[in-house]
Amino acid sequence: MNIEVFEADSDGEGMRIGVVQARFNDAICEALRTACLGALLEGGVAEEDIFVCTVPGALEIAFALEQLALSGEFDALIAIGSVVRGETYHFEIVSNESAAGITRVGLDYSIPIANAVLTTENEEQAFARAAEKGADAARVAIEMANLADSLSELSAPLEDLP
Repeated sequence: MNIEVFEADSDGEGMRIGVVQARFNDAICEALRTACLGALLEGGVAEEDIFVCTVPGALEIAFALEQLALSGEFDALIAIGSVVRGETYHFEIVSNESAAGITRVGLDYSIPIANAVLTTENEEQAFARAAEKGADAARVAIEMANLADSLSELSAPLEDLP
């Protein structure tokens, strides 16, 4: 078989990336952001092409992402947050609804969004995963922005469709 497999590259040069960071569980979110920003810079994204804003918590991330997507200024977005299980059902609501909102914004506005909102049983798990997840989100954002750009070239203009 000779099937072509397309893989996007990981070069972030010339990209503009928006990051929305929740402040709830601040120390965990700061660790996520530090790793994310470091990986964006390593991936070739220029410091002046990275925009970061903060929101109170994970449920507010989707709103800020939507505002950034509406601006048309970004090649990809990154969501950063931390939801740690507590003693109530609130964990499930925040985890599920924040993930659904992030996904909805990406699909509604056709912009890649890397979801680095950790959902863990305790703070120890969150801190153990923060550096890897933050850096991974940066790499995902760059790769998906490149992929989106490449795949858009495959799309026929609307006027060419039957």
